Amino acid sequence: MPRLLAAPDKFRGTASAPEVAAAAARGAQAAGWEATTLPMADGGEGTLDVLGGRRRRARVSGPLGGPVEAEWRMLDGLPGLSTGPTAVVEMARASGLALVGGAAGNDPMTASTAGTGQLVAAAVAAGARTVVVAVGGSATTDGGWGAVEVLARGSRLAGVEVVVACDVDTRFTDAAATFAPQKGATPAQVSLLTRRLERLAQLYEERYGVDVRHLPGSGAAGGLAGGLAALGARLVPGFELVAEAQGLASQVGAADLVLTGEGYLDAQSFRGKVVGGVLERARAAGRPALVVVGDADPALLVSDQGPPGRLVSDPEVVVVRLAEAVGLDASLADPLRHVEQAVARHLGGWR
Repeated sequence: MPRLLAAPDKFRGTASAPEVAAAAARGAQAAGWEATTLPMADGGEGTLDVLGGRRRRARVSGPLGGPVEAEWRMLDGLPGLSTGPTAVVEMARASGLALVGGAAGNDPMTASTAGTGQLVAAAVAAGARTVVVAVGGSATTDGGWGAVEVLARGSRLAGVEVVVACDVDTRFTDAAATFAPQKGATPAQVSLLTRRLERLAQLYEERYGVDVRHLPGSGAAGGLAGGLAALGARLVPGFELVAEAQGLASQVGAADLVLTGEGYLDAQSFRGKVVGGVLERARAAGRPALVVVGDADPALLVSDQGPPGRLVSDPEVVVVRLAEAVGLDASLADPLRHVEQAVARHLGGWR
């Protein structure tokens, strides 16, 4: 019996990665396949759902100062990273843009990462000796200053390894220009925020002896990654951390077909994100791949190919677009049912 490996990212705003993987597995089984689920993340939102662990909660300051009940997780270790008590903290749960209702509800000049610092401190107080901080989905461009103020007090991180799972490779002083407009910043505010980041980089170097300006990924979450790096944190590509923890390489090798996907496929999907990373692993192992997405940038697909499409960069990779198959509204309203049906149809005719 052929075997499918379902290794998708979340469909942002509509379904988590574990939900999408389970739906794909049901579709595979309906077509007479075995299926293994391996939900993935890139260090951004959804990393907590993928890495799992015992659920914990802490009351912290939200991005604009109001209280937030933020979930985090505790594990006994993480393959490839740690063997002792390990916390996973998702900054979006404490300092995320969704917490303020998106860009329209945000104040990009005052949004703070203090709550993320409080969440890390809560994990350390609970006994974590390694803390993984996933940094996507932020409301902030404070260079991590709010978190640094919290964590620098009283040597809170003494004896603790902090690992920042970055979902981008943006440099520290580029964070405002690259991401602040998505968080509600005007062009004038972007300029002010950039100057603030430049001053912070100088302060971090003077105070902690760390030059964060050119660290790849230091601009993640509006510079939170750089702020934590100033305190000694290690910055790593989030997808690589999750892939190692999930044992992706060995699972790909055991599959006859590898499935991945996300809500919207665009050029960013191949720059340190889940879809690009999974396809690289499949290619290296000589396994065919299927990508199931809510929708996709047409420029990425072979233009003269009817459904399902194929990638321009790798015509061997089939791309199923739910918006094309069932319509955009239906794909958004019930993505899991349509993922299941699309996989069943595709695998039913697969040779």
